[in-house]
Amino acid sequence: MRELVRTTDAVLVSAIEALLKGAHIDHMVVDQNMSVLEGSIGIFPRRILVGDGELDAARRLLTDAGYANEIRRDGR
Repeated sequence: MRELVRTTDAVLVSAIEALLKGAHIDHMVVDQNMSVLEGSIGIFPRRILVGDGELDAARRLLTDAGYANEIRRDGR
């Protein structure tokens, strides 16, 4: 799995997750449970991961949806 987006914006995570689900792109949101440790103040970013074979499609989808600035270019 490769990192597509890293953000502290929970609304952005939800929006991107909805786009990926709608396009049937398998993905995983990780680090969501860090909010328990941080007290829900939003300092730890959540990461959205996609499979290596779907990374290009996911990047195109986010670019077309206006989220190009959110995409991690290194994909780590």
